Amino acid sequence: MTNSPYRLLRPHRRTSPVVFASPHSGRTYPEEMLRQSVLDPLQLRSSEDAFVDRLFSDVPKHGVAFLAAEYPRAWLDLNRRHDELDPALILDVPRVGMNPRVASGLGVIPRVVAGGRSIYRGKITRAAAQDRIDKIWTPYHRMLKSLLEETRAQFGEAILIDCHSMPREALVGLGSVKGGRPEIILGDRYGSAAAPAVTRAVESAFRAQGFTVARNIPFAGAYITQQYGRPSSNTHVVQVEIDRSLYMNEKTLEPRADFEGFRMRINAAAAMVAKIGRDRQPLAAE
Repeated sequence: MTNSPYRLLRPHRRTSPVVFASPHSGRTYPEEMLRQSVLDPLQLRSSEDAFVDRLFSDVPKHGVAFLAAEYPRAWLDLNRRHDELDPALILDVPRVGMNPRVASGLGVIPRVVAGGRSIYRGKITRAAAQDRIDKIWTPYHRMLKSLLEETRAQFGEAILIDCHSMPREALVGLGSVKGGRPEIILGDRYGSAAAPAVTRAVESAFRAQGFTVARNIPFAGAYITQQYGRPSSNTHVVQVEIDRSLYMNEKTLEPRADFEGFRMRINAAAAMVAKIGRDRQPLAAE
């Protein structure tokens, strides 16, 4: 692998304590994966948060940084702990202490893609798994941590907006919120990852662009939200899940004809979020 594990887009001048990141939109599929997988390239991409990096690509214009993964979630999941190893996929991993995510095949090295479809015929070595972690997971999280520390040092606080997309079917069966079925789900670990005022402000930014917004159900935030969200230390994380059917064909993974208009709505919401950061004073005791 020769590609950098991430792209970091910085503004000409940082004017807001907000950082945007997209850990699941990478689409550099290693030749090794394409050779080893029993799935075709389109099936492999079914777990990808396709085009989320494009939706948020203009955020540096609002004085904030944007960190985007280069490699796909199916190769390595940056929203998992580095030690969430799946013994059903990786050789010499003990079958003890597995959490439900790992047991279902969604550890740091995924065994399945969307729909529970197996990626590989057999197992991979522990060394091969560690190589992915060392070359992709470790540098991405080193950079993310550095960005948040740098931001907090400059502004007194850091607000991470962790950007994702969700399949339309994930919303089936959810009770409607005011205005209809949710189009965006905000996750703040039920208030433990961000101060209430931060989550409220992010919600208001998306509602101002006409989106129907709900919180925490069914996506409250995973590793990144839990690991970095420390309101008492002035570091807030809000995960943003966008209904991907609003901007792409979920079967062909092609952008809809109105993609650019949708992207402009997301960019307008992002501009409001960046302004929230500029207008806020750190509220450690909130």
